[in-house]
This record gives sequence, structure tokens and C-alpha cells, in this order.
Amino acid sequence: MNKFVTSYQSIALDIAKRIINNEFIAGDKISGRTLLAGQYEVSPETVRKAVAILKEANVVAVSQGKEIVVLPAEQARHFIEHHKEMASAYSLKQELEILLEKKEETDKLIRKNITQIIRYSDRLKNLAPYNPVEIRILHHSVAVGKSLADIKLWHHTGATIVAIRRSTEIIVSPGPNAVLEEKDRIVVVGPNDVLQKVNDFINKEK
Repeated sequence: MNKFVTSYQSIALDIAKRIINNEFIAGDKISGRTLLAGQYEVSPETVRKAVAILKEANVVAVSQGKEIVVLPAEQARHFIEHHKEMASAYSLKQELEILLEKKEETDKLIRKNITQIIRYSDRLKNLAPYNPVEIRILHHSVAVGKSLADIKLWHHTGATIVAIRRSTEIIVSPGPNAVLEEKDRIVVVGPNDVLQKVNDFINKEK
């Protein structure tokens, strides 16, 4: 049973549907509370609450002698339609609450991942303070035609060459006898100002 519908509401809806289906006709007198309680297997108090709802909605009338009199079916239709709208609103509210809970869980996960990314980023900075940079050897460079041993890059700049890119070729960990050519790109690591230092040294004119 839908949580929105209580037992006495279910009985009220059932009676209204029976009126619409002409099981009860306008003017009919429905059996007393005791008999109704037996039909629906609930307490007389539950039936009393169901009848009170129907009376308030003008689906039935209750006489001085506690007789339950059926009113025209139009009010029963209004009562059922109103209940459907209320049930739909309740269902939407439940769905919204579920979506909000999921959103909150997603937001927590996003915040957790962002925190982890920041932590990993900080660790990487601490572990690898020297970021590789790439510098092109220009045609007027003093390094053109010279070996790595000849230019003594680390001595002059504090930078270390870790690779040489030559056209589509990549020379990883070049030895001291590797000779630099025009348009080579050297990949170096070093202090924060390594790019400026190496570029100024390598590409100064002969």
C-alpha cells in the first residue's frame, strides 16, 4: 500500500469507486459501521474516519440516526480525482527527496575527489620540483655542431639534457658525445628559471 494512503483513506476511496461503478446509487443507505467494519476487516473507528472523509467531501451524508446516505456520483468522481492529484504530488515529492539525496552523495564524492587531486598534485610538486622544458636550437646558436660535453650546459645553467628531439626522432638520455644540430629541440630539467637560462645560453650568437 502507498504510504500516502492510510487504511481509512483506502476504505473511503473504495466506497467512492463503488459509488462511481453504480454499486451504490444516490439515495442508497450503506450498512452501518459494524457491518462495514466486518466487510473491510477493520475497527469501527477506522470506518468512522473513512465515512467522515467522505462526508466532508460531500460524497455521502450522515443522518441523525447515523445512517450513511449516498449522494450523487459526481462528488465521488471529484474526490477520487483530488486523491490522484495528491498522490501524484506526494510521489513527486518522494522522487525529489531521493534525487536530492543522490545529489548530496555525488557532491560529497566530487569534493572528495577534488581533495585527493589537490593532495596528489602537491605531492608531485614536492617529488618533482624540476619540470621538463623544451628549447629549440636556432641557426645562430653557439651549440650548433658541438657535443654536449663541449657546451657544458649544466656548468653554465644548472640544467640537465634528458632528451633531444630531431625531426621525428627522439634521442633519450643522450651521451656526452651527442652533437647538436640546427632545429634540434633539447628537453632539459632544472630550477624554475631553467627555460630562460638555457635559452639565453644556447641561443646566443656565435
